[in-house]
Amino acid sequence: MTHAVSDVHALVQALTDALPQTQCTRCGFPDCRSYAQAIGHDEAPINQCPPGGTAGIARLAALTGRPWQALNPANGHEAPRLLAVIDEDWCIGCTLCLDACPVDCIVGGPKVMHTVIAAQCTGCELCLPACPVDCIALLPVTGARTGWDAWSDAQAREAGERFAWHGQRRERDARERADRLAANAPPQRVASP
Repeated sequence: MTHAVSDVHALVQALTDALPQTQCTRCGFPDCRSYAQAIGHDEAPINQCPPGGTAGIARLAALTGRPWQALNPANGHEAPRLLAVIDEDWCIGCTLCLDACPVDCIVGGPKVMHTVIAAQCTGCELCLPACPVDCIALLPVTGARTGWDAWSDAQAREAGERFAWHGQRRERDARERADRLAANAPPQRVASP
């Protein structure tokens, strides 16, 4: 297959940049970059991103040289962008939503109420199943605008940067946790011959 962008690495980067960076996993991949890699290697169709919608499929078609096709309903449907809102009276401060948010737009601490930084929420919906008390609601915030009409390249860039930072923070936290466990581990006894 001939791609509009010939170098696979350049194609994957261009595809990544063409995706909305919501990191919602509805495409069947763990993040937008993984979906872009699968498309770039001809391992996934271009019609699996509900947040990108019709305009997003057109972007991917132009980059890959593949024909446009309708959004696969198995991945969801194109809809207005959503905003997560936490009912602070019901929030128990469990912190599960903090880990679930791929762009770290939820703030709070253990046993205190949490809140969403609205300008940074991608509407990915991943916080919903994480909440044990169902105190998170999703509200449409773009009226009838959907896909790229409800999102911008600047928002996508910021969301991508926040997702990268989220990954780095999680790796750092895991290293620090491992270091603490190693520091508190009982000394190993050496067996005598």
